[in-house]
Amino acid sequence: MKTKYIIKALFILCLTFAITSCGYDEEVINDLDVNRAFAPVALTANIRNQTTVELNWTVRPNISKYLVEFSADDPNFTSIFKTVEVIPSQLPIQVALEGETVYSIRVKAISSIGLEDSTWAIETATTLTEQIMLPFEPGDVAATKVTFRWVANSNVTQLVLQPGDITHIITAQEKTDGIATVTGLTGETAYTAKLFNSAKIRGTAAFTTGIDVGDNTLVLPTDDLFQMIADAAPGDILLLEQGDYTSQTGTITLDKSITIQGLRRDFKPSLKVSFSIVTGAANVSLIDLNLTGDTPSMIIDVVRYSDVGNYNSLLISGCNIHDYDRSFIAGNVTDAIVQSLTVEDCIATNILTNGGDFIDFRNSDVLNVNVNTSTFNNCAPGRDFFRLDDAGTSTQKGVVCNVLLDRCTLYGCSNTDDRILYVRFQTNKITVTNNLFAETSAYYSNQSKTDPTPTFSKNNYYNAPAFYATSTVFDSTTTYTTLNPGFTNAAGGNFTISNQTLKDNNVGDPRWRL
Repeated sequence: MKTKYIIKALFILCLTFAITSCGYDEEVINDLDVNRAFAPVALTANIRNQTTVELNWTVRPNISKYLVEFSADDPNFTSIFKTVEVIPSQLPIQVALEGETVYSIRVKAISSIGLEDSTWAIETATTLTEQIMLPFEPGDVAATKVTFRWVANSNVTQLVLQPGDITHIITAQEKTDGIATVTGLTGETAYTAKLFNSAKIRGTAAFTTGIDVGDNTLVLPTDDLFQMIADAAPGDILLLEQGDYTSQTGTITLDKSITIQGLRRDFKPSLKVSFSIVTGAANVSLIDLNLTGDTPSMIIDVVRYSDVGNYNSLLISGCNIHDYDRSFIAGNVTDAIVQSLTVEDCIATNILTNGGDFIDFRNSDVLNVNVNTSTFNNCAPGRDFFRLDDAGTSTQKGVVCNVLLDRCTLYGCSNTDDRILYVRFQTNKITVTNNLFAETSAYYSNQSKTDPTPTFSKNNYYNAPAFYATSTVFDSTTTYTTLNPGFTNAAGGNFTISNQTLKDNNVGDPRWRL
């Protein structure tokens, strides 16, 4: 064996001597001799704001600029729609294009040291419908009419609304002003509108008209709100005119199905009350209200189920809720069973959970919980966000408690190493999707009865690491992010985000993603 290695070593030594003896003294190549710039690599094209494309690629040294060419619905570049020169420091760069078009995009590098231009790098992007329509302003959407706004002096010819195929021909003055009002609409109806220039769509809008008083009961700030609620018939809709009702304080007992709703969505009436739901109130809806507590006096809960009964639904929609000392929604009475609880399009601030949890069902049962498109700021300090216990009469009957938390922004909630999902109902199924959690030490759950395999998808945890740290229940997916949302003014309650990735992934309350 040793002889084999000795022979091998002698062979290598002889070969090395032979090569050097034959004069192999060529220089080592340190630089690659090329006559043209390298083409851009990692080229990406992402659509921003409907018709703007954002381009990016890897920058190489010795490049003075890049030439970008766009062709519209033409993959062969026979006709160039737009040409842009880009210097490396401008990346990523956004370029405005036209809507509803497939663009072929090619980029080449131009050398700063005299080399020939690079070959082309090619990518494609499809723009969406153009959007020159502006957001609605407070008061623009009423029960039977709507005011539209767009970029003034734009070339536009008509608005078309569906359902109903309603066409409004735009006048010269409306075109100049960028404002037009369409009348004759139906209350509480979801409409879509398209703004045209002849046959080309230049903008779209979706909206739902407000409620028309009609046969419903109109309530004014000068009325006795408590008495009008007491006098209402089961199923009545009370429409509160905008204004201040906070001189009428206390707990309102609801013993019948009822809807209490602000008449004008953009001008919510202000109430300083809490609601106690008792037998008979099968369906309760609280819509477009500004609700404030009186911490820490008697007005400490927003809604509490206070009596036995089979309750069908509770809807809290479009409300601004703040400064309650204890719970948001709670039930602690055995044999109070709620089929459906929905919270949507709300902002809740400073619900302090002194002596209770945020959504708190202990001896009472709630079987379907849907919390979506809402913002929770400084809610449940020192306590749990969801508490759904294993003590009610339904938990042992084989039914499932379903919990959905979707497209919400939670800032500083349960920020005392407390739980977001303290769920112990015997059988429960939990889904948590597209939420933005920020500035909290909260975590999901340490309870063995909590759904061991919740559905987690596209949540973002900013300064909130306990949600994805190993625990009994935690986000172990590969879909979550930990990005800085870039809040405009979190301390002031403005949670508008600037992070484009979170916008693209539809993370958090939609109102902050504009």
